Amino acid sequence: MDSLIHSKENFYFKLSLVISVLIYILLVISLVGIVYIVLGIIISFIAHGLFVGNIKGNGIKLSETQFPEVYQLSKEIASKMGLEVVPDIYIIQSGGMINAFATKFLGRSFVVLYSDVFELAYRQGEAELAFIICHEFAHLKRKHVSRKVLLFPSMFVPFLAQAYSRACEYTCDNFASYYQTTGAENGLLILAIGKKLYEKVNVQQYIKQAESDGGFWVRFSELLATHPNLPKRVSNIQRYIQAKE
Repeated sequence: MDSLIHSKENFYFKLSLVISVLIYILLVISLVGIVYIVLGIIISFIAHGLFVGNIKGNGIKLSETQFPEVYQLSKEIASKMGLEVVPDIYIIQSGGMINAFATKFLGRSFVVLYSDVFELAYRQGEAELAFIICHEFAHLKRKHVSRKVLLFPSMFVPFLAQAYSRACEYTCDNFASYYQTTGAENGLLILAIGKKLYEKVNVQQYIKQAESDGGFWVRFSELLATHPNLPKRVSNIQRYIQAKE
């Protein structure tokens, strides 16, 4: 599966790892640094625990008796991707936002789907939903979530954490396109324009938009973003799918 990994992901990971290890060493050398590390771990643990607790306490968990069709789809995707355990999947009300994300806590993996994304399963959009689930499973397969804890100090280096995150997003798009080619393109367009209008988008014009609107502020905003601009992601999976064929 090495061909699915974006060319810059490993580079940015190694660079971030070296910087993080050096910072950890410097902190350990000083007693004050050890205190900062311990406090940081405790605060992060509590904050993430509360975050996951809110999801589990209010979200709707997929199961064999709760939206069984999508649960079965998720099990099939996890099996194809070689995941030993099917991540717990929760649906949360999103107030119209279109998104999904993966996380881990105490060794357990979670995928959260915003309700507007989930509705696709009931609007003849199962392929698009499968692509989105594949993308989030890929984050877990590539251990992107676990690595964030290790690489935390490097987040304070300007632009580095964002560059690594964008490379990871490209990787997960590639994985999702490999396992769920049908629905890949539309799966990203949904994030751009929503679950009703994505089928009406002129895809090639949307990709060209990235070239015509690629001025300084567009590029600078992307440097500060954790995700590549969506037209670039669509173009990336188009190239990948064409090469695969």
